[in-house]
Amino acid sequence: MKSNYLACSLVIFGLFARPALAQHEHHQHQQQADSAKHAAPAHKEEMDHSPHKGRNSQHAGHGMQMDGSAGSRQHMQEMNTAGNVPMGHSFSLNLPMNRNGSGTGWLPDASPMYGYMVHSRKWMYMVHGNVFLRYNNQDITNKGTRGDSKIDAPNWVMGMGQRRVGNRGLFRFSTMFSLDPLFGGDGYPLLFQTGETFQGRPLVDRQHPHNLFSELSVGYTHMINRDVDAFVYLAYPGEPALGPVAFMHRPSSQNNLDSPLGHHWQDATHITFGVATLGLRYKILKLEGSVFTGREPGEARYGFDKPRFDSYSYRLSVNPHPTLALQASQAFLKSPEPVEPDEDVRRTTASVLHSLPLLPGNYNLTSALIWGYNDAGGDHKEHSATFESNLQLDRFAVYGRYEWIQKSATELQVTGFEHDRIFAVNALTIGTNYTVLRAYNTNLSLGVQGSLYMPDKDLYPVYGKNPLAGQIYLRLYPHLMRMRN
Repeated sequence: MKSNYLACSLVIFGLFARPALAQHEHHQHQQQADSAKHAAPAHKEEMDHSPHKGRNSQHAGHGMQMDGSAGSRQHMQEMNTAGNVPMGHSFSLNLPMNRNGSGTGWLPDASPMYGYMVHSRKWMYMVHGNVFLRYNNQDITNKGTRGDSKIDAPNWVMGMGQRRVGNRGLFRFSTMFSLDPLFGGDGYPLLFQTGETFQGRPLVDRQHPHNLFSELSVGYTHMINRDVDAFVYLAYPGEPALGPVAFMHRPSSQNNLDSPLGHHWQDATHITFGVATLGLRYKILKLEGSVFTGREPGEARYGFDKPRFDSYSYRLSVNPHPTLALQASQAFLKSPEPVEPDEDVRRTTASVLHSLPLLPGNYNLTSALIWGYNDAGGDHKEHSATFESNLQLDRFAVYGRYEWIQKSATELQVTGFEHDRIFAVNALTIGTNYTVLRAYNTNLSLGVQGSLYMPDKDLYPVYGKNPLAGQIYLRLYPHLMRMRN
């Protein structure tokens, strides 16, 4: 039975990629005819509000890569003006596509984009995702009592579409699916990870599976002028305006199989059943607020939880340079954990994301520095910090993550301590992979990664002094997004 699950995960891109690529080739020829037929904007006001009014297009060759470079962003937006195809950001007619993150979050403009694109005169569609087939052993030297091993296939696929509405409007939708639940409701082994439940008990030293339906959202943006946008985002499930772009959508963590240990301090609300967000962008600044469901997703990973809209958040985002994306946010979460229904949490986060193209093509350095803080009242106040980086040199990648986090005796389910005793945990992960096969704009990489955990010495009797974890994996994912003019 498990082999069927693995096969299902490994072919999930094939269900999307092959027809998308065939249709993409058809639309390459169709767009050339459409562009010639519709060489001028349909309305003078549309030309007046184009961010590239009066510029001449000067691009050598015929190919363009979605690598975040200024040339590809300019060309993309010029096509938007000339061909009436919404080729830009999901929440703005005047921002580059590369700034798209999870939910309404921002990435740096220089971020690489990996996926498949299909477009027509009115619509643009994108598909992207990640599938890992791996062997995972937490505590390979058996120093403690909490280690475990598993063969599984963490995975997710996301599909998006957008189109113009009149001269100033932009409509978009987004979907995200994961087959994680097929590999067990208790998720995968990950030392010192906490959050959510299985069979009514807290999950400890395991990362919970993501839901089959991880995002179903729609959004509408109205361009007031080239510097100002107002937008609304509705999702069931989806992501409120809280925290950085979720780890699975950050280029800096794209090769790392594991969720950060600070996931429930930083970006765990990326799957929330019931979200409504209003936002306003002014030039490089964006201010947004959300009402949403505070409770974590339930154990029924194939269904839909009750929307409560009992929590709220607000976030300020700033992109001062094409290589940087900064955010600060705060939220009040009503009863996030079902095992502690009377406990509310005030969560505060701040982050800096960095993307640096090194050479044309798939050569880039991406990094993230993230702080998250949970205040559950009394002495239950805990910090987390994550630094991660990914160096991509076309087929070869090397990456790392360092984490420092405070977790309580209750969260770690360790006895002999006061329930609110706080322990500090440090973790260092280093990994590398190499693309062994590339076909149909899809990569298959072989990789290995290892983690060194450095817990509080009072946790040695449970976890050992410095437990080690190791993983070997295959990764299937789209190549750097390309299109032809």
